[in-house]
Amino acid sequence: MPNITHPHAFIVATLVVLALPAAALPAAALPAVAAPPTSASTTPTSVAADVPDLPDVPDVPLQARADDDFYTPPSPLPDGANGEVVRWREEPRQLSARSYLLMYHSTNATGQDMPVTGRVLVPSAPWRGEGPRPIVSVASGTRGVGDTCAPSRWLDYERPLIEPMLLAGWAVVVTDYEGLGTPGMHTYVVGRSEGRAVIDMVRAATSLPATGLEAGGKVAFSGYSQGGGGAMWAGELQPEYAPELDLVGVAAGGVPADLTEVAEGLDGKVGFGFLLLAAYGMDAAYPELDLETYFNERGRETYEREQDDCVDGTLTHAFQNIGMFTTTNPLHSPAWQARLAENRLGANPPDVPIHLFHGTLDEIVAPGQARALRNEYCAAGADVRWEWHLGEHVSTFVTGAPGVITFLDRRFRDRPFLGHC
Repeated sequence: MPNITHPHAFIVATLVVLALPAAALPAAALPAVAAPPTSASTTPTSVAADVPDLPDVPDVPLQARADDDFYTPPSPLPDGANGEVVRWREEPRQLSARSYLLMYHSTNATGQDMPVTGRVLVPSAPWRGEGPRPIVSVASGTRGVGDTCAPSRWLDYERPLIEPMLLAGWAVVVTDYEGLGTPGMHTYVVGRSEGRAVIDMVRAATSLPATGLEAGGKVAFSGYSQGGGGAMWAGELQPEYAPELDLVGVAAGGVPADLTEVAEGLDGKVGFGFLLLAAYGMDAAYPELDLETYFNERGRETYEREQDDCVDGTLTHAFQNIGMFTTTNPLHSPAWQARLAENRLGANPPDVPIHLFHGTLDEIVAPGQARALRNEYCAAGADVRWEWHLGEHVSTFVTGAPGVITFLDRRFRDRPFLGHC
């Protein structure tokens, strides 16, 4: 949930709460999130792999502690392979699962080693299918760019989607992405950074003996909105980046597949604040874009003020436009156009079943470019299931959730897949 100390966060929280009951479980099935303990382990190999379930630990409210040293990586960062754990700690239970906070190695959009944090949830419910317990790497939707907004710090609006996964006996891992929790600006909607972080979260979870998760089990990627993009990028990158994973499916909704078209649909509209976040994220990933040179005085002041903003900050920019913050539109420059094109999905369709869904009235992520992604995948011979939902951005997350769970269940149990191409 957005940090409710920010202005307008109560409005966002209210909208989310109003949207969720259609998918939510009974309140008794959704325990409160747990607060981080104070100690951290930096020796993940020191814990035996075969660890029995611990007794239930009382749930306590999560506090988003900006001063939590866990999120500050060692300096210098030790060398490590993608997915190698830098540090970890077990925390009080969240939802119906044991909970672990991890920092691990991944690779950013320009090929550099980076530290990323994330959370592993290992359910009490047994996995009753064949093989090791499956893992869903959930790519989170928009949290903002401030470190206190990191998914691992908050049990938030994706709770009604994650809890059914845990009750089914699947482990769930959730990355914080680059720069969300860890130092530096979050590289919001930058595909190669997000996709690799989603993949390496699985590697980290299975390399930590304390979790009891085995490498070689079935894996799926799932996400909505920003997370839909992150999940699809993970799917496109996996064959070359992590061929050892037994990927069986990708579920993604509200996918920002073409950032140029998404930006054009946001300029001057209710969701313009998301365009600003995307500009900040692209600039953080690719320093040569030099976003600040395009700003006018208002743009510079806004950028400085919003370095730590969570998603609620987007509300303050409804119906604004690029010209209010810049002297020249960066989207028209060759450097920006090249990087936006580089972050367009569709060139490498995953070789596994894909479940895509989108709202017909989506006011944040343009429906046309999502349909174009579906068509491109189908033309390349991918196995795609497509769902239109009559609704806007938030309601489609809710109405699409049951279909995601059904799709993943069938993939983990090797049931037939019927595509729509």
